[in-house]
Amino acid sequence: MFSLLRQCSRSVRQSLPPNSTFPSSCIAKRHFSRLPSRNSSAHIPSPTWRHAPKAILIVNKLRTQPVVLAIDALLEHVQTTYPGVRVFHEDRIDIPHGAEVWRPGPNAQKIDLVVTLGGDGTILHASSLFSAGAVPPVLSFSMGTLGFLLPFHIDDFAKALESVYLGKATILNRMRLACTFYDEKLSKKGNDGDDWQVMNEIALHRGSSPHLNTIDIFVDGQHLTEAVSDGLIVSTPTGSTAYSLSAGGPIVHPSLSALVLTPICPRSLSFRPLVFPSSSVITLRIGDRSRASAGVSMDGRTSHVLHPGESVNVQASPFPVPCINRSSIVESEAHHEGAGPGKEDDWVRDINNLLQYNATFRSKALLRHSRT
Repeated sequence: MFSLLRQCSRSVRQSLPPNSTFPSSCIAKRHFSRLPSRNSSAHIPSPTWRHAPKAILIVNKLRTQPVVLAIDALLEHVQTTYPGVRVFHEDRIDIPHGAEVWRPGPNAQKIDLVVTLGGDGTILHASSLFSAGAVPPVLSFSMGTLGFLLPFHIDDFAKALESVYLGKATILNRMRLACTFYDEKLSKKGNDGDDWQVMNEIALHRGSSPHLNTIDIFVDGQHLTEAVSDGLIVSTPTGSTAYSLSAGGPIVHPSLSALVLTPICPRSLSFRPLVFPSSSVITLRIGDRSRASAGVSMDGRTSHVLHPGESVNVQASPFPVPCINRSSIVESEAHHEGAGPGKEDDWVRDINNLLQYNATFRSKALLRHSRT
């Protein structure tokens, strides 16, 4: 191989004009340490969001005392620091004082920024409020729980809002799935006028039935296989660390656009998880030989029941969820465990802190025991 490279170099040198410099890019480097280093974050698309918000929607989990105090502090800060910004709250009984009522729908007030207070489930709920179109940028605050979608601790809300308002925040577009349900005659089921937007995953499962599901899988119209299993999961890269991971699926970086197909307890040991490009359309059809219907849950919420002959089409949604990155906010002096802003890739920190990725089996307790 190296002799071929030398011959190539010699022929290129001979073709150059006299006294010309041989381009260094053509020189084969044998030592990888001499190769130029690459910025570790360069491969992660993080567009900067430079629009100061004029309307903020607050979405929170059930109003416990810490949540009530956090909402009051957030409202007071916004009204004092950014008096021209309108604050809205989801249409519930417990509308906080100083906020306007917001109802989803075609005539809903345009929202520039969604602020969530709670856990990962709160963000999934916020995503579901914008199921018919584009989702505003989402700024997520943890209320004590750790999660993959919780980049900021609630104590850092002033600094995070300042960065957003000044246009310094970067966003990660987290892919969603568009799911369409059909009956046995390939007509849309019920009153499903629009596609269902899913941020984590759609799961077909046998529910309380003692029988395995028989599901035909089609990819871009081609029959892939007949799956006999407890169920199937189609997840986004964001959802790859949720239900899909528990079922044995791969971990996929959220900046990628892909569909992850993961079986749940398949009868065949050779049925392994698959990753498809985001251009693929996956169709899951309950087989005619299936002895049970399949329950359907999307982002952890039961939505449909599919009977033999009925199906669901799953494809990438044109409306991702733009999430504001933790790494785009200036690092604060007070660091909160698993939630403080930092310079490194949010995802790398999360799989190490939250999943204990590739942690050694030899825990500190075992090490202490081995010394005695």
